[in-house]
Amino acid sequence: MISALRQAYNAAFTAERYAAFQRHLARAVYWPVDFRVAETPLFFDEHATRALVAAADDIARQLATPAFRAHAKTAIPKGLEVPKETEWPHFLCVDFALCHDAQGRVLPQLIELQGFPTVACWQVLLANSYRRHFTGIPADFTPYFGGLDEEGYLAALREAMVGDCLPENTVLLEITPGEQKTRVDFACTHAYLGVRPMCLSKVKKRGRELFYFSGGREVRIERIFNRVIFDELQRKPDFKAGFSFADDLDVQWAGHPNWYFRISKHTLPFLRSPYVPDCRFVSQLGGNIPADLENYVLKPLYSFAGLGVDIAPTREKIAALPDPGEWLLQRKVAYAPVLQTPDGPAKAEVRLLFAGDGSAMPRLVNNLVRLTKGAMHGVDYNKGKTWVGASAGFHPPV
Repeated sequence: MISALRQAYNAAFTAERYAAFQRHLARAVYWPVDFRVAETPLFFDEHATRALVAAADDIARQLATPAFRAHAKTAIPKGLEVPKETEWPHFLCVDFALCHDAQGRVLPQLIELQGFPTVACWQVLLANSYRRHFTGIPADFTPYFGGLDEEGYLAALREAMVGDCLPENTVLLEITPGEQKTRVDFACTHAYLGVRPMCLSKVKKRGRELFYFSGGREVRIERIFNRVIFDELQRKPDFKAGFSFADDLDVQWAGHPNWYFRISKHTLPFLRSPYVPDCRFVSQLGGNIPADLENYVLKPLYSFAGLGVDIAPTREKIAALPDPGEWLLQRKVAYAPVLQTPDGPAKAEVRLLFAGDGSAMPRLVNNLVRLTKGAMHGVDYNKGKTWVGASAGFHPPV
């Protein structure tokens, strides 16, 4: 989005530098990168940066209202509510497609949002690696927001994940973390913040307390940085967890599981903003199904990582849905070709990362970028393509 920077970066790019970049990422922590990392970061100009911040502020403002809390009361599926919910979420992720307005300027359009953490520590390694291996990134450009530098960003994550506990008594809880596609982020979290990944099956419960074993000794778990997604847990009925999420536990939650549902696709029909495309529950459509269904996407309410998304809905498919209240019909957005690459333009989706201590709505702290040349983001839509995949966004201080 800054032509001079893009031209300089692309001109200096070499396959050898990219190979060295990949080797560095693969060896930086004890788990490797299991997804494609793009050849370049994205450079936001001042307008795009301000537009993203304005969109983030607009969404966060609406989520902080009593009206939203009333809407979110019905978000949690029956039987999945967890005790000791925090007043506010510790984490928030908001995904925007980068589109163009009528004047050809960047206009963020909301795709999804989640009251759940993402690959926050991996982004530190990624941003630093881009700077280390490639030229053309201005020294004053940053991936962070709110005046934060890397040290301040990690401090914000530490406050959100660890709080007033010790890292040893805090665990990153996941289902078989060493087998997850995002495991490199878990290893980065351990490296930067001292919070170790812990499989749900390795946790032991005694009374209301939780423990894990390390070096032959029992260690009390006082705080859980939760990365367990219920969708995945429910798809593994034979998985033996060390405790039930329904238990009344003597533990702090960093990212309480209830917020995974309260701020989710369930939220989309509530929001009203120039940054939010039309979105409705299928159950609320009645007979008013849009005539131009080719301009809409059908999304299951309770799924993650794009599972079940139908980019070509029809009246017949909608009529056949077993539970219309668990599906959304969202207007498609036109991703803009914001990135010029050696083999054609790429489109971008930006995830804005928020973190806080649970006493108020979390604040905007960082971003991650996903680049695509296919119909959707994801490996299946970008096979054989270059200059696509996971990335970072650098912007001028504003």
